[in-house]
Amino acid sequence: MLRNEVQNALAGEDLDALSGNLINNEWVKGDGPSFPVVAPSSGEVLAVLNEASEEMTATAVKSVRHWFDKGDSLTPFQRYELLQKVSQEIAENSEIYARLIVAESGKPIKDARVEAWRASQTFRLASEEARRIHGEEIPLSGTPGSENRLGMTIRVPLGVICAIAPFNAPLNQMNHKVPTGLAAGNGVVVKPPEITPLSAIRLMKSIQKAGFPAGAINMVQGRGEVVGEWLLDNQLINAYSFTGSAAVGARIHQKAGLRKTMLELGSNSAVIVHKDADLALASRLIAKAGNMYSGQLCISVQRVYVHEAVYAQFKEALSAEIRKIVVGDPLSEDTDIGPMISASAAERAGDWVRDAVQQGAKIVVGGTHEGPWFQPTVLENVTPDMFVVCREVFAPLMNLIPYRELGDAITQANDSIYGLQAGVFTRDLDVAFYAAKKLEVGGVIINDTSNYRIDQMPYGGVKQSGMGREGVKYAIEEMTESRLIVLNLRSPFSS
Repeated sequence: MLRNEVQNALAGEDLDALSGNLINNEWVKGDGPSFPVVAPSSGEVLAVLNEASEEMTATAVKSVRHWFDKGDSLTPFQRYELLQKVSQEIAENSEIYARLIVAESGKPIKDARVEAWRASQTFRLASEEARRIHGEEIPLSGTPGSENRLGMTIRVPLGVICAIAPFNAPLNQMNHKVPTGLAAGNGVVVKPPEITPLSAIRLMKSIQKAGFPAGAINMVQGRGEVVGEWLLDNQLINAYSFTGSAAVGARIHQKAGLRKTMLELGSNSAVIVHKDADLALASRLIAKAGNMYSGQLCISVQRVYVHEAVYAQFKEALSAEIRKIVVGDPLSEDTDIGPMISASAAERAGDWVRDAVQQGAKIVVGGTHEGPWFQPTVLENVTPDMFVVCREVFAPLMNLIPYRELGDAITQANDSIYGLQAGVFTRDLDVAFYAAKKLEVGGVIINDTSNYRIDQMPYGGVKQSGMGREGVKYAIEEMTESRLIVLNLRSPFSS
């Protein structure tokens, strides 16, 4: 059944010989090893792709470099028009995109529809920002000796951007990189995740249909440890935009050398529930945010610090909310959580839960799994050194941790190698602003969870959660550089 969804989404292509590499607007079958794309929910083989060879990968990059170096890149208004067309094409085919996301990633259909909607909106935002890229005047004439100087900056594209995306949110992770790279005037080389590459293929078809010129964007398929390494070694690439693990991000940063890297990495996000919080609101939002897409989001709630005065009440409310969550068929309209990306991913999370229990943790709710299906889980009596607390669990699992003083909760939240986003529930503005200043993260969300994100906002982390910022306007700034222009003006009346 899911294979039929993919067949429809990709316009009846032969899924056993899918041409998944796009080079110069031509679809090319990879000349490397074949690999299957498997549905997490059923184990069904959805398609068979072939990895790009080293030569094909180099050709894809060289083609984009050639397009950029020709110097006839698109004007801001042309970029606006083309990106608008992509946005419209995604919107018109949003149900096709949603069902493709369900098939390859196991995301529930109602969440997949939101992802497709966001994808359309992100291209629309990028189209608008393409016309707003600007520099500024520098007041050089205010310095003695430079009275006749006029200074200004303009923003220019970096050149060739390599976009490497992970499996979670397979469409939107591409869309945090591709439309912004194109809006900024760059050429883009895309490497989607090998386990969820089908949304990226469909997206490239939408980009083709919009009319982007040959060479402006190419795509190669394959494993990160193979194709990804070839891309890192390619000196024609000017910058890398990557979402994934801290370990891989560190390797990209190291191999990129002086080339720019934009890295959105992992987290074990914390939320603080203060004693004056709206517990009904907090329990409802945290239950959703810790379990959405089976917790396989880098800003998924993992650590919940609860004031001891409301700990028992909040635990009861959270448990009640979690017991309402429906785990099941991702194509069902009633399902809240589908499978994890694989049985091995669920088994690894299950091992961490068992280790924590052996060390003294207590299961409040959940704690079991079967194959890739992991029940929403809450633990208490945990310690900071347990894997479920100090590492990124990437599963539907949260830890409840009581605190007495706000400063202690903030200290514990900061006791992490990560720092992406955090949430704070409180009715007190003093508490909210104090926490916002003291939490060592890229974003603090008040009266909502760490999981809040829209694509207008700057998004990114500190410490091992990465560097640079996504969010359309801010990503475009990352994907351009400032160039200074100084004019030495002479009076037309001087002799």
